[in-house]
Amino acid sequence: MDVADKVQTASSTTTTTTTTTTTSTAEPVTATLTLRNGRLDWEQILQDQPDQPQQELLPGTATSHQKQTMSADERKATKKSLVIVAAIFVASVATMFYVYAIFPELNESEKQHLKIPRDIQDAKMLAKVLDRYKDMYYFEVMFGVVVAYVFLQTFAIPGSLFLSILLGFLYKFPIALFLICFCSALGATLCYTLSNLVGRRLIRHFWPKKTSEWSKHVEEYRDSLFNYMLFLRMTPILPNWFINLASPVIGVPLHIFALGTFCGVAPPSVIAIQAGKTLQKMTSSSEAFSWTSMGILMFCACASLLPGLLKNRFKHKKEA
Repeated sequence: MDVADKVQTASSTTTTTTTTTTTSTAEPVTATLTLRNGRLDWEQILQDQPDQPQQELLPGTATSHQKQTMSADERKATKKSLVIVAAIFVASVATMFYVYAIFPELNESEKQHLKIPRDIQDAKMLAKVLDRYKDMYYFEVMFGVVVAYVFLQTFAIPGSLFLSILLGFLYKFPIALFLICFCSALGATLCYTLSNLVGRRLIRHFWPKKTSEWSKHVEEYRDSLFNYMLFLRMTPILPNWFINLASPVIGVPLHIFALGTFCGVAPPSVIAIQAGKTLQKMTSSSEAFSWTSMGILMFCACASLLPGLLKNRFKHKKEA
């Protein structure tokens, strides 16, 4: 009986210590010095009081253990996903080499310009080379530009603006507009798929604030998400690569994302195509966007939001 009483007394003392620690965060050392059964009591308190900050309850014990377990599972799944993404990237690069291999024979001075343009000068030189072979190898040239465009969009690599201007230079307006919208939608959809496969945890880790803010906007415009996607594609509020990567994380449906991208990139593409008609006279890509064109673009963007704003207003009136 004496031994049992001592054990019961020790257990009561441990419980009292942990209870005192939960009500006061001034003694974090008490928590780290408790026995294992004390830690188990802390885990129960964390479950019973989810609203209380975990850092105040017990930093480095139950919460960190839970994170380590989840991280191990996520790390294993992420590795598998990264292998798939790497395989897709290798296949894409192989496709680019295939396009290069089936392209007409070029002389040495032309080969150095057959690359993805990084500035307006690269776009000018590439335009001269492609324009020379476009009539004789019409579909080969078109296929090469399309594959390069989709590749850039899929892996969120900058440079698609120069390809949009290049398409405006090479082809008539309707063909160039369709090609740009198609390539943008297809590449963005593939980027969406890759992000959905492997990028969820990375997006939340590297851009938590921006993702959280955009999630609130998406929920606000949930009933008119297509119009909101149009607005985002027409304005530089969020970069296109971030929209592509973050959309699956915050719950934008794929069909709305793809259709919104196809239609939303049309107004900016019109400006790029018009710039392509004067490509050889341009000295900078910024010349493509005049104050007039930017004003028209902003008007179209605001107009795309109008149905959603009216819908939300009527909805609030009904609820009131």
